[in-house]
Amino acid sequence: MRKIKFFDTTLRDGEQSAGVNLNLQEKLEIARQLERLRVDIIEAGFPASSKGDFEAVKQIAETVRACSVTGLSRSVRSDIDAAWEALKGGAEPRLHLFIATSPIHMVHKLRMTPEQVIEAAVEAVKYAKRFFPIVQWSAEDACRSELPFLAKIVAEVIKAGASVINIPDTVGYITPKEYGEIFLYLQNNVPNIENVSLSAHCHDDLGMAVVNSLSAIEHGATQVECTINGIGERAGNAALEEIAVALHIRKDYYQVETRLNLQEIKRTSNLVSKLTGVVVPPNKAVVGKNAFAHESGIHQDGVLKEKTTYEIISPELVGVPSNSMVLGKHSGRHALRNRVEELGYTLSEEEINQLFIRFKELADKKKDITDDDLIALIFEEKFDHFKDFYQLSSIQVQYGTNQIPTAVVVLKDGKGNEIQEAATGAGSVEALYNTLERCLQTPVTLLDYRIESVGGGRDALAQVFVKVRAHAIETSGRGTAQDVLEASAKAYINAINRVFMIEAMRGENEKVATP
Repeated sequence: MRKIKFFDTTLRDGEQSAGVNLNLQEKLEIARQLERLRVDIIEAGFPASSKGDFEAVKQIAETVRACSVTGLSRSVRSDIDAAWEALKGGAEPRLHLFIATSPIHMVHKLRMTPEQVIEAAVEAVKYAKRFFPIVQWSAEDACRSELPFLAKIVAEVIKAGASVINIPDTVGYITPKEYGEIFLYLQNNVPNIENVSLSAHCHDDLGMAVVNSLSAIEHGATQVECTINGIGERAGNAALEEIAVALHIRKDYYQVETRLNLQEIKRTSNLVSKLTGVVVPPNKAVVGKNAFAHESGIHQDGVLKEKTTYEIISPELVGVPSNSMVLGKHSGRHALRNRVEELGYTLSEEEINQLFIRFKELADKKKDITDDDLIALIFEEKFDHFKDFYQLSSIQVQYGTNQIPTAVVVLKDGKGNEIQEAATGAGSVEALYNTLERCLQTPVTLLDYRIESVGGGRDALAQVFVKVRAHAIETSGRGTAQDVLEASAKAYINAINRVFMIEAMRGENEKVATP
């Protein structure tokens, strides 16, 4: 059987989703989980785009050893140099070069002739080959390019040393039949095409990213580029989990193999969803919470008699647990540490100690601590500290059906100074957020607010996700607590702290760029 490689671009294309801003620690955690999932290539970012992206790509390349780590680069030497500096410590450094090839892009964006585009592409590949053993070349907007020109430039970059040729459906425009025909056209019209691997990169603007990727595999592609949960620019990218499970379940049809550990799919999906704040729809294929739920009486009867009557995918295949290990207030530090490791999280000794304190505090209020509860605590302990910015000290909210909701908030800034304010609102959350806005003395627009229950029962934890815009920066935040209003305040502060962190990073980048 043919082997299909999975090129995961969650940390690059996926992070380009509106409102998603991952910090270094979050990117490293996702990269480690992608390594457990056993993707073949991790696209860790765009090293030349910012100092933050450069550092993230560098650390991921030096940390991940079981996957090849790559970075994106325009067809310019400065980008290639930055990528090499970031990636040279990787186990198998490779570069992802791109340049646009469609008439609309060449005329209006690049303002280059087709001959100039070929020259730039060839020169970039030759230069990159001085450093990188593997160079992947992408024809941006390939699916709206003229096929004779596409074949010509592909042939030239292969001569220059490209190892992988990627054919992106950059704007999600093409249909499965047309996409497959592009791959066949290149195989029939590029003399040296057998010297490279063909790759597919599909966007979901018309809802066809997954089926287009599968069509590419049917027509000769041996690599697919995708993201966890299908996140990405605009309507997103092809969803890794859907392609992977389709190839597995229909191996009889596709006749291909992958190296993926499918049992890590659900855990990876949950991690990416929580860290990005991008919710997984309940009806999402493979990883949605309703993917293995049966409401209809006829379906329930069939599944009880024989699961395969209505379940073509077993929950266990993708790592959906049939039960959760429950910890309680008598559980010790050793049991907690073991469970954290079993859940796939890497915590330092200090983080374990802090988590144990939070765990004991929650166990005194809540009889049983489930895996979901524990994961919520891990996220708050590991990812939600911004000691240089603002932290919540206390909140007090007064509410009644015949009273004006009023909130009093005390914050601490990075220097330990206390800030106290009060304000009213039409509801408790609005009063709380109006008060926080006063504390921060900065205009904040709340774009989205979402609350979820972690587990069930009256004592369940509340998890709040928000999306805000401040200082012309759009970002998300999350907060967890047993009290809904406390969780709401934590989510808001987490989002604002991210705004300040992004501003600080931009300031550092400007310092570096200034001679």
